Amino acid sequence: MKILRSIAFIALLITQIVACSTPENSKNRSDIAAPAMMQKQFGYEKGQQVPSDMVCMVNDEFMGKKQLAVPLDGKTYYGCCENCKERIPKDEKVRYAIDPQTGSKVDKARAYIVLIGDGGQVAYFEHQDNYRQFLNQNKAL
Repeated sequence: MKILRSIAFIALLITQIVACSTPENSKNRSDIAAPAMMQKQFGYEKGQQVPSDMVCMVNDEFMGKKQLAVPLDGKTYYGCCENCKERIPKDEKVRYAIDPQTGSKVDKARAYIVLIGDGGQVAYFEHQDNYRQFLNQNKAL
C-alpha cells in the first residue's frame, strides 16, 4: 500500500511541474497570489477540504479563486488557464487521480479534495471516510 501512495505522490509532483509551464500560460496565471497567502486569505489550511471550483485539476493546486469551469459528461472539472480548459476534455489522465488511502482511481469532479501541501497542493479522495482513515495512518498533515 505504501508503494501505491508513493507512486501517487510522485505522479502528483510530475503533473504539477508539467502543467501550465509554457510562457503563455504563466502570464495567464500571474494574477494569482502565492499559495500560502491564498490559504490564509481564504481561510483554508493544510489538511482541510477545499472547494473543487477553486482547484486547478490539471496541476492539482488550490488556486484561491474560482477557476474556469469545464463541463464534460454531466460533471464539471476546473482549470486555471485556457491550456487547462482545452486539455481537460482531451486528456483523461488529468480528470482522474489516485486516492492516497486506497490506491483507487478517483474522478476529480466527484472527489473529496484536501489541501495537503504548503504550496497549495491537493489530494483527491473517493470520500471523506477515506481521508479520515488516511489521517489516522499519516499524522504528518
